[in-house]
Amino acid sequence: MPRIERDFLGEKQIPDDAYYGVQTERGRENFHITGMPISREPEFVRAFGYVKKAAAMANRDLGVLDTPIAEAIITACDRLIAGEFVDQFVTDFIQGGAGTSTNMNANEVIANAALEHLGRPKGEYQTVNPNDHVNFGQSTNDVYPTAFRLALYLRLERYLAALGALQIALSGKAGEFQNVLKMGRTHLQDAIPMSLGQEFGGWATTIGDEIQRINEVRQMLLAVNLGATAIGTMVTAAPGYPELATKHLAQITGLNFSLARDLVAATTDTGTYVLLSGVLKHTSTKLTKICNDLRLLASGPRCGLHEINLPQKQPGSSIMPGKVNPVIPEVVNQVGFLVIGLDLTVTLAASAGQLQLNVMEPVITFALFSSITTMERAVISLRVNCIEGITANADHTQEMVLGSLGIITVLKPTLGYELCSAIAKEGHATGKSLHDIVVNERGLLTEEKWNEVFSFNNLINPQFER
Repeated sequence: MPRIERDFLGEKQIPDDAYYGVQTERGRENFHITGMPISREPEFVRAFGYVKKAAAMANRDLGVLDTPIAEAIITACDRLIAGEFVDQFVTDFIQGGAGTSTNMNANEVIANAALEHLGRPKGEYQTVNPNDHVNFGQSTNDVYPTAFRLALYLRLERYLAALGALQIALSGKAGEFQNVLKMGRTHLQDAIPMSLGQEFGGWATTIGDEIQRINEVRQMLLAVNLGATAIGTMVTAAPGYPELATKHLAQITGLNFSLARDLVAATTDTGTYVLLSGVLKHTSTKLTKICNDLRLLASGPRCGLHEINLPQKQPGSSIMPGKVNPVIPEVVNQVGFLVIGLDLTVTLAASAGQLQLNVMEPVITFALFSSITTMERAVISLRVNCIEGITANADHTQEMVLGSLGIITVLKPTLGYELCSAIAKEGHATGKSLHDIVVNERGLLTEEKWNEVFSFNNLINPQFER
């Protein structure tokens, strides 16, 4: 049988086995927007457990919350942190009220779990009340962003691990392909030679740079406004609560949380989210560029560059037999476009806060979690389904280098720009190779000198000569 719960707007029927209550139910009814409940991000649920536990510990220590009630709340929070009750977080990511429905979802679940611990029935809020006890000295406006920052910090751990594994895979290919000669290109035109290993090594370096940037912004998430309550004036919070709650949060999470130096500013400011979103976009553009390059280098196979072979993952056409498409780089490209769009969402939402609160934080939450989740999956797929299985067409790439007119650049210090230009022009017009023009016809270099200048080591690491 459902139980009846009441708030100042009236009564609601709540399933008897539900740990959430009337205010959660109202939120669920009002905000069926994305179809994605908070339970889709278990780290966010755990984060509420940590924050509410820190709050109860501080209020207990300050003597403003009875110890038996505080201990029951702490026990309930421990169960939440351990992974219980995730399915009870049913409010939609995007909601009005700046996250009040989600905060109340946490308050009600914790209150009913605390009642269970005390041997009392769910909904007996005169014993443990979601607002008066679990939410004591708190507001959605400090609890929600603190939990969000903690959840982002925890959630980025897996994303960083995925990027790290991709960097290692690219570095491995750099070593594997270090002796594969190929033509470098600028403006999609032949430029000068390089090794395929150098190309993959460059990609590994750029991913390493992204890991460093994410870690830098990640540390900024640890400055919180816990204890600010509604607008930063600490209304309803006991003296000393902000500092003590933040200290407890740092201790129970093992993270270096600090209290924001200006709680009014911290309560209205969402700038750190903009920075994080910008870094996620930055990484997505780097990955998009890498995937575009992979698609170009693997183009063909007969009528394209055909310098590398991507793993064949699925038939590429319903009409063209035998065609195989670069589907993994393509899907990573699309994820990159999504993240770029979500960054604009974060930017607009962050700029839309008025006065003492930014009520648009729920859509920022949705955008950042969506970016991190999709990027992590894309990075894993790129590594496992593409990078690790790439092979090189070394004979073909070397043949293209030696048949290119672009390698005339290596001779510019010796022969001069004008003469090299004339030789290149003749090669274009006649189809002759540079070797034929420079060595056989004009005698500008001996065969021995040609072999020295155009050796593999000198081509990929040219030494200045005159």
